[in-house]
Amino acid sequence: MKVLQETEDTISLQLEGVDRSYANAVRRFAISEVPSMAIDDIVILENSSVLYDEILAHRLGMIPLKTDLERYVLPEKCDCGSPLGCQKCRVLLVLDASAKDKPRTVVSGDLVSEDRDISPTSPNIPIVKLAVGQSVKLEAYARLGRGKEHAKWQPCSIAALTDGKKEGTFNLNVESAGGLPAREIVMKAIELLEKKLKEIQVAVGGAQ
Repeated sequence: MKVLQETEDTISLQLEGVDRSYANAVRRFAISEVPSMAIDDIVILENSSVLYDEILAHRLGMIPLKTDLERYVLPEKCDCGSPLGCQKCRVLLVLDASAKDKPRTVVSGDLVSEDRDISPTSPNIPIVKLAVGQSVKLEAYARLGRGKEHAKWQPCSIAALTDGKKEGTFNLNVESAGGLPAREIVMKAIELLEKKLKEIQVAVGGAQ
């Protein structure tokens, strides 16, 4: 594996000596298996905006959040056993916004997280426009999930595999959605793929 180009949010790798199916599996795992944080449950306390509750919830769910895979675990792997989650598997974000004197646009930066490290990747993502007198007040709970569950949990916006200039090589290009560094997405994808392959190997060996 050779790094051709890298920034915080993008990485371009040259893969050599591996089958195309393995290289493509890494690409697919980067999209569907690497966990990332996204808002999943919302308790709306007040909403007098023009958006229905469901549309507002959908917009909040699609806001990319910074992710920490060291401190948080997937809900199904958390030992709390609670459907409400705990500090190891969920994060609370609060939105309390109103338009008093003039219309305003509520943006992702208005979300206040109980964990400063888990927050929107950009503070300027529009959520809803409020006319004078309108307000939105809610509690949003974010958790780790996988892209195979819903697109909001996809950690990367681009994961493409192309033929390299040299025969037998492939170029893997990954662009992060902002929650995780591109390098971490690729390394985690490889780690998860290797784990799955070992599980299959053990299962097949046990069957024999």
